[in-house]
Amino acid sequence: MRASITHVLGARPNFVKAAPVIRALAALGHEQRIIHTGQHYDEKMSDIFFVQLGLPEPDVNLGVGSGSHGKMTAQILAKLEDEFVEHRPDVVMLYGDVNSTVAAGLAGVKLGIRLAHVEAGLRSFDTGMPEEWNRRLTDNMCDILFATSPEAIGYLAQEGRPPSAVHLVGNPMIDTLIANLDKFDASYASKTYGLDGKYVVATLHRPANVDTPERAAELVKALHQIAAQTDVIFPVHPRGRATLTKAGLLDSPRVKVVDPLGYIEFMSLVRGAAAIVTDSGGVQEETTLLRVPCLTLRPNTERPITITSGSNRLVTVDDVAGLAAKAVHDGPYDGELPPLWDGQAGPRIARILTSWLENADD
Repeated sequence: MRASITHVLGARPNFVKAAPVIRALAALGHEQRIIHTGQHYDEKMSDIFFVQLGLPEPDVNLGVGSGSHGKMTAQILAKLEDEFVEHRPDVVMLYGDVNSTVAAGLAGVKLGIRLAHVEAGLRSFDTGMPEEWNRRLTDNMCDILFATSPEAIGYLAQEGRPPSAVHLVGNPMIDTLIANLDKFDASYASKTYGLDGKYVVATLHRPANVDTPERAAELVKALHQIAAQTDVIFPVHPRGRATLTKAGLLDSPRVKVVDPLGYIEFMSLVRGAAAIVTDSGGVQEETTLLRVPCLTLRPNTERPITITSGSNRLVTVDDVAGLAAKAVHDGPYDGELPPLWDGQAGPRIARILTSWLENADD
């Protein structure tokens, strides 16, 4: 069966998850259309990912750009409605939990288009996070749900999703990581920034961490405490740069602030790191495979499997410096990897989706 499949992508994590799925569906002969909403529009957070991941050029770039959650979601929804009417697919593929994801779901479900969600069932149970609402709403709109971890299946069942709609497939983000492992240069930090010893990578962008001057000041103080012992490299997300800079981020010579990096460059930096301090969901998973200790500066995570595997730990701004020092000292963890992290999630998704579409048309 040759189906018409539209992928909606908006932000860095979407690109990384979609790449192996798009390749696997292409191998099965499906017709595919890629819509880039433009939610991430900076070249280092968007265009370079298409090149480095071997993704086809988007058929359409909606060019939405930055803005409030409501305005961004509304613009994407309206533009995707026009797109889906003009180029109606057999199914729309949604990825992750960003505003582009839920907006595409709303546009599709109101037009009666079948929807599939990759990375379904993840829950932080923190209703103060916009991403948590995006995840829940998207899962309840979708017809077929691809779960990346076992606990997600239980959460979807509790929410009334039929078992026949849910499939444990592994993690396509890990597919991309495995496929590119030989490109990640652990000496990148030494070659690029002149660092000789161990270092910590920081990636922090969530509103709870960077949007207010008070929280930014606490965060900067903690990063400076880490830097008093170990160099810190911080690729700064555009949303937090001004607030963090005003809070004194640049005052420590051992906190090296850099622009956002491409996928290969960032993962090279992570691979060579002694530890990571992050509030990102995807980084928690990437560090698990690379066996780099991860400290997640959040009170919760939608990826608890990274904690039970031993790679990740939830921390507070008060204890992160001490725990970072311990992680640097203790070195890589040696826990067991989560199930189906074998680089074959993309092909599994493609096979299951193809079979599902064939049966749906019977």
